[in-house]
Amino acid sequence: MPRRPTPTRTDSRSAVIEAAARLLHDQGAGAVTTRAVAQAAGVQPPTIFRLFGDKDGLLEAVAEHVLAGYVADKTVAVTTEDGDPVEHLRAAWHTNIDFGLANPDLYGLLVTPGRLQQSPAMATGNDVFRTRVARVAAAGLLRVSEARAVDMLRAAGNGVVLTLLTQPEAGRDPALADALLDAVMARILTTAPAPPTSDAATLAVALRAAVPELPALTEAERGLMSEWLARAIERLQG
Repeated sequence: MPRRPTPTRTDSRSAVIEAAARLLHDQGAGAVTTRAVAQAAGVQPPTIFRLFGDKDGLLEAVAEHVLAGYVADKTVAVTTEDGDPVEHLRAAWHTNIDFGLANPDLYGLLVTPGRLQQSPAMATGNDVFRTRVARVAAAGLLRVSEARAVDMLRAAGNGVVLTLLTQPEAGRDPALADALLDAVMARILTTAPAPPTSDAATLAVALRAAVPELPALTEAERGLMSEWLARAIERLQG
């Protein structure tokens, strides 16, 4: 009878992460015990400690695994879409809300301060989100700095998810996310592409978004112009 190949370290790691991810999604963080994960993955409990150190290490690896798959889809989308950048930003914001509500225990890991700060998947996801905001700025539709717009949208998104997760699912307000997004958009967006007579903040934000594409400038000159505009935007937005 042919002998089964011995599982490699990579095989064992993948099996454990996938088993833990299923338990986390289906039963919550409380179900992700060393014994339960080992049984589901078909490995001995010491294997988990050898691969991940402790339960926290395992949970962080699971969060990275699930987030990487989610971010991969977003990365493909942002490189292929065209059309209204505001509508794409709105759609992406709602997609993030849906992801958080569908993965409550995982979301708790993602927003816990100090966790996953060096996560490659989280860094990629943040880059995708900043790209969407930059496209709005380049269209002359942003009246605050890109950094402030990103922070406001992220704070609103996290707040909505965490608020809704504290409520019984049947009693959640389905319009809360839309209401909060509309409030943030009203604060960060201008009403139309910026004509020459638009306010200075809108013009400065749009120009700063276009600085990397300006011809006939050295990298040092682009950096200096971007710094000047950032300083002006900070003062203008108050």
